[in-house]
Amino acid sequence: MQETLLKHPEILAAAAERLDQQDAQANQQIVNKVIADNSDFLFRDANSPRIGTEHPRLTLVVFTDYNCPYCKKFDPYLEKIVEKHPDVAVVFKFLPFRSESSLTSARDALTVWRAHPEQFMKFNHTLMAKKGYHDDASIQEAQKRAGVNVTTPDDESLVTIKRSLIIAEKMGIQGTPATLIGEGLLPGWVLFEQFDEMVSDALKNR
Repeated sequence: MQETLLKHPEILAAAAERLDQQDAQANQQIVNKVIADNSDFLFRDANSPRIGTEHPRLTLVVFTDYNCPYCKKFDPYLEKIVEKHPDVAVVFKFLPFRSESSLTSARDALTVWRAHPEQFMKFNHTLMAKKGYHDDASIQEAQKRAGVNVTTPDDESLVTIKRSLIIAEKMGIQGTPATLIGEGLLPGWVLFEQFDEMVSDALKNR
């Protein structure tokens, strides 16, 4: 047997490929179940910021962090994608993985959304524009620049973040950004053209 494998390494390669496919299928089944069990929170939660049409054919869910450098690069795509595809909506879920200021900024953003949803995107852009990690001073400066005022984040903001963290863990998300596109999960940052192509393909399957 060993001699056969040495003479025909393609057998091992084919076996490894089959195992990878089986793992991918198993992971997709897990993601599908998490989506099915949590669809209201993922796609229709009133406490989670959203942009785009009120009646979408496709809703993207973006897991993000205001201290994540790749999230800062990915964020401008979100308004661009709903402008290009009028039947798409985007929901924001925050995963404060990186530091205490990730949690503070996320809670402030969610509080702004609940109190003054029309002010959310300006505040979001201002927070994302900061190079490097936030601190209390930079978050306060972002509030000032965006024209918002959050003295104390509301309790619901923490509830929403905790639930997002639980769902992300179940889906196997270990970093940000991570974007749910239909039944597929895009980990990390890609060029806009690739992102747009994935969204277009998902729309075709709707």
